[in-house]
Amino acid sequence: MHSHWRAIALLTLALPLAGQSGRRALRSDDIYRIRDVHDPARSPDGKWVAYVVSSVDTTRDRNSSDIWLTDWSGAHERQITSTPESESSPRWSPDEKWLSFLSSRQGCDGPQLWLVDPRGGQPERVSKVPGGINDYQWSPDGKRIVFVVSDSETPPSRSGTKSPVVIDRYHFKSDPGGYVANGHDHLALFDLAARRLDPLTSGNFDDADPQWSPDGTRIAFVSKRVAGDPDRSPNDDIFVIDAKPGAEPRRLTTYAGEDDGRIAWSPDGSRIVYLVGIGVKDYSLRMWKLAMMPSSGGASTILTSALDRQVIEPAWSRDGSSIYMLEEDDRSQYVAKISAAGGATQRVAADKRMVTSLAIGSDDAATLTLASDSAPPEIYALEGSSLRRLTHQNDEWLRDIQLGITEEFSSRGKDGYGSHGLIVRPASYVAGEKYPTLLRIHGGPGCCQDSHAFNMERELFAANGYVVLALNYRGSRGRGARHQRAIAGGTKSLELSDLLGAVDYAVKMGISDPARLGIGGWSNGAILTDEIIAHDHRFKAAIAGAGSANALASYGTDQYTPESSDGPWSGLQKWMDQSYAFYHANRITTPTLFLSGDKDFNVPIAGSEQMYTALRALGVPTELVIYPDQHHSISTPSYKKDRLDRYVTWYDRYVKAPARAAAIR
Repeated sequence: MHSHWRAIALLTLALPLAGQSGRRALRSDDIYRIRDVHDPARSPDGKWVAYVVSSVDTTRDRNSSDIWLTDWSGAHERQITSTPESESSPRWSPDEKWLSFLSSRQGCDGPQLWLVDPRGGQPERVSKVPGGINDYQWSPDGKRIVFVVSDSETPPSRSGTKSPVVIDRYHFKSDPGGYVANGHDHLALFDLAARRLDPLTSGNFDDADPQWSPDGTRIAFVSKRVAGDPDRSPNDDIFVIDAKPGAEPRRLTTYAGEDDGRIAWSPDGSRIVYLVGIGVKDYSLRMWKLAMMPSSGGASTILTSALDRQVIEPAWSRDGSSIYMLEEDDRSQYVAKISAAGGATQRVAADKRMVTSLAIGSDDAATLTLASDSAPPEIYALEGSSLRRLTHQNDEWLRDIQLGITEEFSSRGKDGYGSHGLIVRPASYVAGEKYPTLLRIHGGPGCCQDSHAFNMERELFAANGYVVLALNYRGSRGRGARHQRAIAGGTKSLELSDLLGAVDYAVKMGISDPARLGIGGWSNGAILTDEIIAHDHRFKAAIAGAGSANALASYGTDQYTPESSDGPWSGLQKWMDQSYAFYHANRITTPTLFLSGDKDFNVPIAGSEQMYTALRALGVPTELVIYPDQHHSISTPSYKKDRLDRYVTWYDRYVKAPARAAAIR
């Protein structure tokens, strides 16, 4: 018996029978119960952790975020803020007297800085920055705070009419931001006692990610200060500036690509670690490496040059001998560390889960955010290599839910290339039965991978009797540079080979019913869905959310213009190859549901409208659902539930219904 067959056999023996647990199936309205836990900040003395909990206000149909506290034991949690407005970005003052956060509460002009005594009391607003604060960091002595603020000015409206949007920048769109203002983000110093704000940087470029030196005399930051138009350059660099008005920034890095945050100073202030984007120009195919250089300037060293994986979130150990980081791997992300002298990375806490944030305390213990197949993110403490859970925001509602069975699988496409993915079976799965199966394709691809993290869509499909396949096709993160960059400049043939190979595998294994197959995805997942159904007619239903099949018509309409300097005039055939699904729409027979937000500047709604119109003209069953005032990521809670309901209804109608009708006949 081959090893993969043996793995399936062992799995099926271990699966629970339907109804054994006494728990109920997941429903679409459970999306209202998910609490998004993020942005942990541990107090300097290590006794407390502040964090943000985002939840759904069903009365107002909107999301709301509040600041919470837990002690280091995890035994005592309490809510610090509770208002209709949202609070974010908790930070501790160095003396621990104050817990700060950003909020637009009480009619503020954009997010302002608020202080609250963590022992009790009402928050106090301490800033009045026009347009609000984008980011901030306390100085080591707690007397000053560096802000990231915008210098853009919006002309006053006349009689309530919005002012015209005047554009003179090459990069003029972003999602969800909308049209990019002509102003720029810069650093400013806020004197806490005097409540005075002094500009620190200026110019025709954006500054971001400020980090104070340990002695409080300097600030390192990221900026794109290049000759010519910064919008046309991928060259972000690390700069250092003295922390006083009138100082001039000094460039530290010289790499022609992306040098970026999170910047981290060594404990003695002599070195800086940061991230270097290695790879081709396309942002989605870039891989972040860990680099180190003297904070006074000089040659840099890429510490993870031999590691064929991406790393993020660097943080120094207390003694400066090593650097902790998050290392991305196949379907997971874990804590690792590397010696400051170089060498191999070492896994600190490794298993099949997703760690998405990391901060190291003065005692070398870490706070991190961790998700698993069976639970949304929660805050954990990491002491040595031992993980200890601190928060329990999602325990209550999950206690009554019977989730699906998630396992890893590997498959091969027609060209023999091996891909890895996740398969989710219904909790009531019975070995030997063939199930309706959905191939759900993630977006990106180079920004993403399907991972061991709670996924509402996969779980809802499993709760409705579907087997779900989630494959990390070529171009996805987590498998190294060769896997990620294989699709650069190609058509879509490699992705299609991988994805259809996963379906072939599930059918061959006797898990999936070849007569009941569905396909779908969001963003690039929708783009690939359109491409596949133009080539392959085995799928009974398709769902394409926020996609596009006409690359030629998309030029200049999305946020990726800075990465598309080679327009159609420089090679029309390449653009036509990327538009195969639209120009061959007459080959599509699969009933397809299209969805989009009407304010999507990532993949504009025109892409969905064009494909909907094409299929409607050709007589293929199709619908188009437009979510008002929504960007690329649907954010309004009721729309998120509506989308889930439409997914299930569409698949039930075309994937399950024909099989039931045939059985009756």
